[in-house]
Amino acid sequence: MQEPRPFLSGGLWRHGETIAPVNNPFTGQLLAEVSNANSADAEAAIQSTVDAAAVMGTLPSHARYHVLQKIAGGLYDRREEFARLITAEAGKPIADAKREVNRAVQTFTIAAEEAKRIPGEVIPLDWTPGTDSHLGILRRVPIGPVLGITPFNFPLNLVAHKVAPALAAGNSILIKPAPQTPLTALLLGEVVLEAGLPPGALNILPCDNSVAEQLVVDPRFKLLSFTGSAAVGWMLKAKCGKKKVVLELGGNAGVIVEPDADLDFAAQRCAVGGFGYAGQTCISVQRIFVHHSIADLFTTKLLLQVARLKAGDPSDDSTVVGPLIDPSAAHRIEAWVGEAVSQGARVLLGGKRMDSVMEATVLSHVTPTMKVSCQEVFGPVVTVTPYRHFGEAITALNQSDYGLQAGVFTQDVNKIFHAFRHLEVGAVLANEIPTFRADHMPYGGVKDSGVGREGIRAAIEDMTEPRMLVLNLKPPAGA
Repeated sequence: MQEPRPFLSGGLWRHGETIAPVNNPFTGQLLAEVSNANSADAEAAIQSTVDAAAVMGTLPSHARYHVLQKIAGGLYDRREEFARLITAEAGKPIADAKREVNRAVQTFTIAAEEAKRIPGEVIPLDWTPGTDSHLGILRRVPIGPVLGITPFNFPLNLVAHKVAPALAAGNSILIKPAPQTPLTALLLGEVVLEAGLPPGALNILPCDNSVAEQLVVDPRFKLLSFTGSAAVGWMLKAKCGKKKVVLELGGNAGVIVEPDADLDFAAQRCAVGGFGYAGQTCISVQRIFVHHSIADLFTTKLLLQVARLKAGDPSDDSTVVGPLIDPSAAHRIEAWVGEAVSQGARVLLGGKRMDSVMEATVLSHVTPTMKVSCQEVFGPVVTVTPYRHFGEAITALNQSDYGLQAGVFTQDVNKIFHAFRHLEVGAVLANEIPTFRADHMPYGGVKDSGVGREGIRAAIEDMTEPRMLVLNLKPPAGA
């Protein structure tokens, strides 16, 4: 076994006093060990982030553009290495891992472009008598040191969604990666160092929960950007004091399928959205509401699509449903399915666990109070429920504490806009699954799904502050 992987602080790789294992979710074998930062390490990293913020704030947009382009290029050059590492430590099927790396390349490329066009505004202030000579200029300035806490399910691209806009805006950032998947974030740190940023512009600090709380409560950070579970996100927000907070949390995404939809297409997309990466995405399709007139037909088509999905070894190019991130997650999902069945749900497909792999599972006869419906399964489980009227489907989909994204399959533009108006979510997708996300679009939810938006431009807005210059312009002498 190699020595523990060091963490990145102040532009240097450093070792901590304690180590933590990183296990392969599919085999259960030890993949690597990482150095965990202690309280003193965290203090040093915080201060280096603060020091770097002053330097980053002076970098012109062309310098930020070129650095971000270098990072994108470095990711592209090492894309195979990144993909294999993601599969090894996150259990993500290799085809999905390769897509994630390509998306991260795009995320940094988009950020490079956005670094050159952070907008400002000229505001006339001569609206009342006595203000004739006044003019306002508004520009956005870097918010300062940023703290990013990232989840295991996208160990590269969700780190990129915090690092790229922070650097584009002229901020420094400290990343606390998920304990299950720190290796990918640390590998990204290598690429960023090679791009030539000031020391401390990016710090990557694996640590335990007590040290993470030290980071969260520290007032020197001006913004916390957290992606993870709702319970942890809202708990951290309560500890943040006066700093700005952006939360990208969970969901139990719903889909509505109308009789005029292309049922083959809808079934195929729902199978992909519900079971890709074993459902371990916050916008994974979880609840499907189908008009009663086509419920049996659609369900048959869905089951045929799901039955074709290969489960098992994530290193196999044809695998779609890989392992859950750890044994406890697999046991929890198995227990939730069993509980639903005991309460009257029917298993149409799957329902069994094989070590860390849960079969792709489709349930019917669920009720809104079952955990597989009202909570976030975060696993390969989809429920199918019939409805009679479109308004009934809207109400059922909204009957959730979450509100991230929702899909509506119909050819009726009036129903699409009705859903757009009445669904309590951050985004409505017409003839597409809620699992879709483009990396430049504003992305986020309402209710327990979070606060604020990601997507490069939206994140830059959160990571900057508006600052006004008010000019009292007097005519020059002799004019």
